[in-house]
Amino acid sequence: MLDLHFVREHPDVVRDAIKKKRENEEKANVSKILATDERRRALVQQAEVLKRERNAASEEIGKLKREGKDASTRMAEVRRIGDDVQALDRQLAEVEAELTSLLEWLPNIPNAKVPVGDDATQNKEIRKHGEPRRFPFKPKTHIELGASLDVFDFPRATKIAGSGFYVGKGWGARLERALINFMLDLHTREHGYVECQVPVLSNRTSMRGTGQIPKLESDMYGIDGSTQFLIPTAEVPLTNLHNGEMLKESDLPLYYTGHTACFRREAGAAGKDTAGLVRVHQFNKVEMVKIVRPEESEAELESLLLNAEEVLKRLRITYRVVLLCTGDLSFGSAMTYDIEAWAPGLERWLEVSSCSNFGDFQARRANIRYRGADGKVKFVHTLNGSGLALPRVLVTLVETYQTAEGTVQIPDVLSPWLAGGGLVIDAPKRIVP
Repeated sequence: MLDLHFVREHPDVVRDAIKKKRENEEKANVSKILATDERRRALVQQAEVLKRERNAASEEIGKLKREGKDASTRMAEVRRIGDDVQALDRQLAEVEAELTSLLEWLPNIPNAKVPVGDDATQNKEIRKHGEPRRFPFKPKTHIELGASLDVFDFPRATKIAGSGFYVGKGWGARLERALINFMLDLHTREHGYVECQVPVLSNRTSMRGTGQIPKLESDMYGIDGSTQFLIPTAEVPLTNLHNGEMLKESDLPLYYTGHTACFRREAGAAGKDTAGLVRVHQFNKVEMVKIVRPEESEAELESLLLNAEEVLKRLRITYRVVLLCTGDLSFGSAMTYDIEAWAPGLERWLEVSSCSNFGDFQARRANIRYRGADGKVKFVHTLNGSGLALPRVLVTLVETYQTAEGTVQIPDVLSPWLAGGGLVIDAPKRIVP
């Protein structure tokens, strides 16, 4: 959430951010916010005037009583003023709730380093690691490999749950489990993150804290008759571990990682990538979250990005890093790098991680603060990134490591989690060492 004082002092900057991020200008309505803020301040002033009058009258009542005089008229006046104050307080509570609701629709302000652009075609490539593998044969897609090797079962997943789901079977399931453990161990043992096992259900307060609600509520899986949601990412519970807390400066920075299932309706993506693993409603992901001092958040974003890149480097998968333009930037992010891995069967880049700096945007919504050494209370900065998102890593891995015989080699780096190296995924129910 943006600071109301900032909105009041810099309305044109906020309007510019709304346009650059292509947000709905009716819902992200700066003029309405400013008008509502004026109403709120007017009510506050009226209430303060009445409270001063009440205090003065109360003092006079005390004086009259001490002098043995009749104070009934002034007492009736105090009761009337009290009723008026209560009425103003009720109005003020309603206006403040309206103002908060309006502020929740304002997007974060893009960092000055973010390129201005309308969509993903105007993102800026920062660097590339490796070159797409060249095959002496026509590479298969993960869909074809999944069927021939019996490791991904899409028809039965559709029968069970509907379109947009998959069953990892045999080595498909085992490989995904190995990747998750590999990532968690890398981030905890070498990158300094604390592993957390968190709920996959979240309440409205937490979803609002990280910015999924109200803007993205249509993409969330809400539990009917409840105020709970299936989480779209572990970002929600990991960031909200400190919702409403006052931290010590010595506590910072905080690094958390965790693996969860993630659930997204993908309501705005109908018809896109409906086949295979590229876009599914339920998927596993290892998430990284940082809670840091404001002056360190830009450097922390760069290190977060390197942590995510290291996964692909060790898997020896070709990837590139792109800096998102304003039109492709998420609602709450001030700056985001996407990591896109090359899928040779599909012949395209697939996003496997987004690493974002939210500044104090989420911290204001979730009220996460810390007391500095100078005694001043400040909002923390929050960051998060996929480290990495499955199953797209599976897509790029099986397509990259396929052979002319239709088998898939398993990278040796995964050997510790698969009880041996030199493994090859071959025909169904058969593993060739």
